[in-house]
Amino acid sequence: MDNTKRYGAEFLGTLLLVFFGVGSVIAARVEGGVVVVALTFGFTLLVLTYMLIGISGCHVNPAVTLGALLTGRISLAGAIGYWISQLVGSVIGALLLWILVEGGDVVDQSGALGTNGYGANINLGGTFLLEIVLTFLLVLVILTVTSRFEQRAIAGVAIGLAIAACHLVGVALDGTSVNPARSFGPALFEGGAALSQLWVFIVAPLIGGILAALALPLVLGPDWRTPAPGPSPAPGAPGEPPSAV
Repeated sequence: MDNTKRYGAEFLGTLLLVFFGVGSVIAARVEGGVVVVALTFGFTLLVLTYMLIGISGCHVNPAVTLGALLTGRISLAGAIGYWISQLVGSVIGALLLWILVEGGDVVDQSGALGTNGYGANINLGGTFLLEIVLTFLLVLVILTVTSRFEQRAIAGVAIGLAIAACHLVGVALDGTSVNPARSFGPALFEGGAALSQLWVFIVAPLIGGILAALALPLVLGPDWRTPAPGPSPAPGAPGEPPSAV
């Protein structure tokens, strides 16, 4: 498949995840609450998985791409292309939200363009640990369910539920990142404390992705690198052999 299509899928997927997920924080964090935000992220990633997994693998998250890279499922060049596409998609998604807020079309219930942050309900150390653990769960679920042929049909459901669970735990604490791209775009437009704290929501999720890649053999067993039977989705998809991208 043309690499441009894969990168385009990652750009579009991340843009939509930011727009709908972070948009729910902006539009419904107070009136809808944690459950609405968690379900919005979960449903959005669920539908994106089924829409894009056959094109790019639907990483839409630099931590997932790092996990795929470390488990030999995407090349370094492909991973770099994915990371760039994801960050640009995040910026455009955040730009659209910023336009809505600044134009007065939407009241920002988060007060900070849906950005992640610590200090009010959790300190720096707690945030760092929280983001590592939550991202570890998310990336491990993604790598596991997309590695097993018998689970690929329900991969989107498992992934959507995993990110929803992460948000149920973390939204009231630090807003829940588990995805450097999710945090990147909104922080650029919000500036201030959100931008100064951004490094935490980049570094900690990436560490979580690394730990998930290291734990994958423990979950899948000694033959975890053996390709599962059946048709293969697009090269570069989590759970697939290394791609040429």
